[in-house]
Amino acid sequence: MIAIAKWTVIFFGIFLIGVGLLMLVSPEKARKTLQKAGSTNFINYAEISIRMIPAVALIVYAELSRYPIFFQSLGWFMLLTSIVLFFIPRKLHHNYSLKWADRIKPFYFQLISPFALLFGTFIIYSVI
Repeated sequence: MIAIAKWTVIFFGIFLIGVGLLMLVSPEKARKTLQKAGSTNFINYAEISIRMIPAVALIVYAELSRYPIFFQSLGWFMLLTSIVLFFIPRKLHHNYSLKWADRIKPFYFQLISPFALLFGTFIIYSVI
């Protein structure tokens, strides 16, 4: 179980790095992806369910990480917010993502992309 959690956290870090690269090199594509959040029942519940996987992995692996309190806090935050999102109407979730996709211009995606890159790297560093 611990090994699965560790590799899930590592893949989560790789995913964050990938998102950071997408935001950097193709900010318009990142923006269109954000616009799709909650757009259909399948996308809505798939994204919420999938986000629970690294959340649980962060909680399970926290004690073995370099930063156990941070991993526990992040994992529980992700898990609890995912549970809340299950009960929020899909349309409300989608409208919220559209609102932010409209506000965050492509340049801003590029501006914040280093944070995703650094955060993904930090997550991986914390478990290896």
